Amino acid sequence: MPIFEYVCQKCQHQFEALVYGKEKAECPKCHGTKLNPKLSVFAVSTKSASTSSAPAGPCGSCGDPRGPGACSLRDMN
Repeated sequence: MPIFEYVCQKCQHQFEALVYGKEKAECPKCHGTKLNPKLSVFAVSTKSASTSSAPAGPCGSCGDPRGPGACSLRDMN
């Protein structure tokens, strides 16, 4: 089942929700139903010894899929 991330429009609480079928998510803090979805970024982890030294997930600063340090975000001064 997918986990969705939301921000409640009423109280600005950020949370994750597991939503089944046609169910609607609800804020666990104020029970509001007017929610803004957040962009979710995930990382893949492996425990295999045969993996290369390539990064396992996107850059935490900008989301660049090549991994941490791959973007030129710090060059934008």
